[in-house]
Amino acid sequence: MAFDADTARIGRRGLLAGGGALGITGALAACGGTEEGSDSGTGETEAWKFEDDQPVQIDMDHTPANIVAFTGMAAALYDFGIEIPAAFGPTTNEDGSPTSQAGNLPVDQLKVFGNVYGEFDVEAYAAWGPEALLTHFYGDPATLWYVPEESHEEITGLVEVAALNVDDGSNTLDDIVNRHAELAVSLGADLESETNAANKERYDAAVLALQAAAEANPIKVLACSAAAETFFASNPATGNDLRFFTSLGVDIIVPDNLDAATGDYFEYLSWENADKYQADLLLLDSRIQALQPEGLTEFPTWNALPAVEAGQIVGWEAEPMYSYGLAAASIEALAEAIANAKKLF
Repeated sequence: MAFDADTARIGRRGLLAGGGALGITGALAACGGTEEGSDSGTGETEAWKFEDDQPVQIDMDHTPANIVAFTGMAAALYDFGIEIPAAFGPTTNEDGSPTSQAGNLPVDQLKVFGNVYGEFDVEAYAAWGPEALLTHFYGDPATLWYVPEESHEEITGLVEVAALNVDDGSNTLDDIVNRHAELAVSLGADLESETNAANKERYDAAVLALQAAAEANPIKVLACSAAAETFFASNPATGNDLRFFTSLGVDIIVPDNLDAATGDYFEYLSWENADKYQADLLLLDSRIQALQPEGLTEFPTWNALPAVEAGQIVGWEAEPMYSYGLAAASIEALAEAIANAKKLF
């Protein structure tokens, strides 16, 4: 995966993330777990069986209704047709609009227990009556994505937890989208529905289009992210999406001075050295924590980059979206950008 504001300070593992847990658990038991949440539906739905990537074999006597999911996972499941009533993670912007990671989620209807990293309202979560918590992890299942380390036991101790590994060192975007599809099916999604079938068709077409564009126009692409003090050149070997794009023939530059302390995810470049790599196209981190082109005009070295001068920049969901429809959109954008780019070097 690429640059993340928190990993830049404390490393990937740090970002992934007693008596208090017992107190919250007791309070939840006393209130029956339905103070604010919807009817759990116990005995009203089919059993939920699923083996996640921790690995944990989940075997509930009913399919949970009060699901709390990391924003990106909630967006993927929603796209497959699963209603997710509560989320944690970057869900809304300051103006209330959805973040890029929220996909098509109806964010104004969600219960959100934390909108930024390190923020998770454990008391509100416990009172709401969660039945299952769904999130991702990067290699180490002990560090659940956006679950704060200091409240990990309280949060996970109340409910069933299903987590999918979005970076085992070799799995790709395609693998992970398929795992999200399996999770969605376990929760009741119908992959043969008109919408899901159309999204899968679109996804398959996007993959073929990217492969064709890379073959027809073999330009060099730099996956990157911008911050006020640093320009990050990302390592394509460490992102499930970049590994997938590379397997399809996209020529993504491999930085030659990767930062081992943060897992070789990227190379730190000062803005004076932002032109170190000869890139025909910039695949630029589009997340809210990264600077976007309109915020980079004050950086002379940014403006002087040949790809910037040529307008050859495409947004990059550095935390990818894991449904067929949502993933297709980003793959289509990259395919179009490559097909239309001019070779600059």
